[in-house]
Amino acid sequence: MRTERYTAAGMALGAVVDALVGDPRKGHPVAVFGGRVAALENRIYADSRARGTLFTAICVGAVAGIGVAADRLTRRRPLARTAVTAAATWAVLGGTTLGREGAHMATSLESGDLAAARARLPHLCGRDPSRLDAPELARATVESVAENTSDATVAPLFWGAVAGVPGLLAYRAINTLDAMVGHRSPRHERFGWASARLDDVANLAPARLTGLLAVALAPVSRGSSRRALAALRRDGHRHPSPNSGHCEAAFAGALGVRLGGVNDYGGRLEARPELGDGPRPAVPDIRRAVRLARAVSWTAAALAVGARWAAGSRRGAGAGR
Repeated sequence: MRTERYTAAGMALGAVVDALVGDPRKGHPVAVFGGRVAALENRIYADSRARGTLFTAICVGAVAGIGVAADRLTRRRPLARTAVTAAATWAVLGGTTLGREGAHMATSLESGDLAAARARLPHLCGRDPSRLDAPELARATVESVAENTSDATVAPLFWGAVAGVPGLLAYRAINTLDAMVGHRSPRHERFGWASARLDDVANLAPARLTGLLAVALAPVSRGSSRRALAALRRDGHRHPSPNSGHCEAAFAGALGVRLGGVNDYGGRLEARPELGDGPRPAVPDIRRAVRLARAVSWTAAALAVGARWAAGSRRGAGAGR
């Protein structure tokens, strides 16, 4: 079916635009969605799982509905379908910005500017950077790059390959909700439960795919695929998250470093298990992690586009018979 091929072309174009441009500085669709979500939360919030489930259903259902409408309206309009898919893909991808943030951290730490690196860390994760030294900032950066390679690139592309524009938009909505209300805090312990669990489900396959791609592409970062696979098998399940550990363990093995330790989230301490068996990450490992993340992202894009194109070819062949 040709429409699937136009969807594949749009995904490819969107990935290229993201690589060239990155996220827009103002008016990012995800930021606009976040503002609407925050307003809705203030209106319907209650300290209950039921109210949080309703909140999640409304937010994800609305975005998925927009995707379904776009899919149906462009079914017989190939250029519009390509353009809409490209725009949606660009809107939901964040791999280029992730790589740039990692590079900024590397530059600051390479020049010995701890103040700049500490000021930059909140762009990558929610840890308190005020007392982190260079090695801990490097560890936080490598872990964030590893985990977010799945969230920012592999997962949205995976769901785009599975369900086109509705899949792209629905995944980003789910992931954004998790970032906003899915964390454990007194306010969101119950209300954010549904968002957190839905994000876990949505990332089950993409996180494992990210780990496998990191294993296969370990030589890009001057690492060993064998060592990466060993770390993934041994440590991938040890992380508190059912998904993040697969990404971080594979990156740890690929880079030959040891991730994990005590993280300070604004006074809330979390002890994370150690992943990998090398030394602690050093500043040069940040650029190696960014190179690996980019290789994983581009490979995921090629696989997603190829899968969508192949689906169109199969359907076309079936229709011909």
